[in-house]
Amino acid sequence: MKDLILHGMLAHQTIRFSAIAGQALVTEAQRIHTLSRVATAALGRQLLMTSMIASQLKNTTDTVTTVLAGNGPAGNLVCVGRYGGLVKGYATEPDVELPLRQDGKLDVGGYIGHTGKLTVIRDLGLKEPYVGMCNLISGEVAEDFAEFFTASEQQPSLVYLGVREQAETGTVIGAGGLLIQPMPGCPDSEISRVEAIASEIPKLTKMLSEGTDLEAAVMELLGTLELEITERVDPAFACDCSRDRLERALLSIGEEELKDILAKEGEAELTCQFCLKKYHFDRTDLTDLLRAAKSEEPDGE
Repeated sequence: MKDLILHGMLAHQTIRFSAIAGQALVTEAQRIHTLSRVATAALGRQLLMTSMIASQLKNTTDTVTTVLAGNGPAGNLVCVGRYGGLVKGYATEPDVELPLRQDGKLDVGGYIGHTGKLTVIRDLGLKEPYVGMCNLISGEVAEDFAEFFTASEQQPSLVYLGVREQAETGTVIGAGGLLIQPMPGCPDSEISRVEAIASEIPKLTKMLSEGTDLEAAVMELLGTLELEITERVDPAFACDCSRDRLERALLSIGEEELKDILAKEGEAELTCQFCLKKYHFDRTDLTDLLRAAKSEEPDGE
């Protein structure tokens, strides 16, 4: 169940692609957040896409955040990706379950909602992060990211994302994704070749669930398109929360609010939304934080 991302080129280097096998990272998200079956499928798809985007970041401090905010019962789905395809994420309402669709598939679109926004924030260490946004097309995630790349980034894209679960247990047995994007100046004839095999691409997750490794699966699906693999990345669900980061969060609420917590509660416990790790701050910790905050305040004139 080793996760892997492949980057490469197609059609005589006129089209680039990224492919992911992410069963382990989706399983870890499911375990941490006790996700329902439909929430596993929804957040899993978003984690796969965010990881693929993050695997192309150039610097270790760069991040990409994706937010799906639809009108369904899911609330917001938030994922953050870091250098190397590391990713974390959560759903506001992780335990909501919905009836299957008429075709027997999980109702991801009903869970997220068919209207709303997809926001992608790239923080590349510049003065301001890049923020892109588009309207949701279906809430099925892959179509929504395809719309984002096309409408917000003027990059026509073929996007496939899939999570397979055992019907009885909800165990994740396969998770895969594929992102295909033509390079500038790509001939229409090469794009047509990709379009001709597009109907085969949804077989990816089934192939992975049956034990085919990612490279063999991609070769079977895309091998007629002069496929070249240029990079391999090992993605993972990995949270980078820390006590220091939570201390800064406490300081951000303001001195008066911190004093109020100290007077009324005498302690505070914060929980990371992404990994649910708890951080406890006792009276001494809060007092030290207040003292540190005061020492950092600029002197008044």
